[in-house]
Amino acid sequence: MDFVFKTLFLSLIFLFSLQANADFNATASAEGKLVGRCNIFRGKWVFDASYPLYDFSTCPFIEDEFNCGRYKRPDKMYLKYRWQPFSCNLPRFNGVKFLEKWRGKKIMFVGDSLSSNMWQSLSCMIHSWVPKARTTLIRREGLAELVFLDYGLKLLLYRTQYLVDLERQKVGRVLKLDSIRNGDAWRGMDMLIFNSWHWWTHNGRSKPWDYMEDGGKLYKDTNRLIAYYKGLTTWARWINRNIDPLKTKVFFQGISPTHYEGKDWSEPSKSCNGERLPFSGFKYPAATPFSTIVVNKVLSRINKPVYLLDITLLSQYRKDAHPTYYSLHRGLDCSHWCLPGLPDTWNELLYAATFG
Repeated sequence: MDFVFKTLFLSLIFLFSLQANADFNATASAEGKLVGRCNIFRGKWVFDASYPLYDFSTCPFIEDEFNCGRYKRPDKMYLKYRWQPFSCNLPRFNGVKFLEKWRGKKIMFVGDSLSSNMWQSLSCMIHSWVPKARTTLIRREGLAELVFLDYGLKLLLYRTQYLVDLERQKVGRVLKLDSIRNGDAWRGMDMLIFNSWHWWTHNGRSKPWDYMEDGGKLYKDTNRLIAYYKGLTTWARWINRNIDPLKTKVFFQGISPTHYEGKDWSEPSKSCNGERLPFSGFKYPAATPFSTIVVNKVLSRINKPVYLLDITLLSQYRKDAHPTYYSLHRGLDCSHWCLPGLPDTWNELLYAATFG
């Protein structure tokens, strides 16, 4: 019992310190929120009849996990919202301009299925501008590569649930919080967009590891936020040691929220299922996720420039934008996002950050 009490006590101290520093760390990472003097991540959702930016039936890159149109989602209003920052306008996405800027370059998304969500979105957004452009798409285990051949642009997706290493050892599957050998595959990119959080919360059969390892010691389990902090700190060290800012632009995708519990938007009997409108209140009832505070804390300590795509709050508003039951898996999905849909806005913000 002493060990259990000590672990709980340390976890509470850790969470308290994160919360106490939330405002400071949000300010410390503010360079990732500004284009000029505008905070592009604070604003509102507005109806725009010109949306969506592409049609699901004409984009060959959307997987069935996100293809709500193919699975006959009956409502269409979720497609018609545009993000409007309070103090400026986002530049309209131009796929040809994007291709010309990144001609001959390599852009890699690194992370889990939310990275895949965003990668497929960007692929479709570009394709809608050059539908007749020659492309090749190669999928290998853990890696996908889409090439726009006429421009020499490579859009890559490196699938990793944790950023840090997950290895098979004699004792079983070990999540190594202080090891990041995977990073060798990320070298030589012109842009890197990282993401990780979704899998850090998994338990039971969906948990892909048996032990965590830190400093040579194995743990059956530990506080997941502490583990996430340690894993992201290892990733931050990799960035500091391996990234040349003159050659590689680095982004962190930010925390994508879920909408399984209606209490987050003051409707406790609901989930994302059946939601047809964004949250419209002035202040989203749910607090800032602790995972977002962890990200801010780690980013504030990185020596190299990393731009935070601060997508959490604007995505919290979009309780209407999930696949729910309209996807390949048929089970309730309040974690991922329909395409076309919210990840297109994430890429509009990425576009604004690269052209702003």
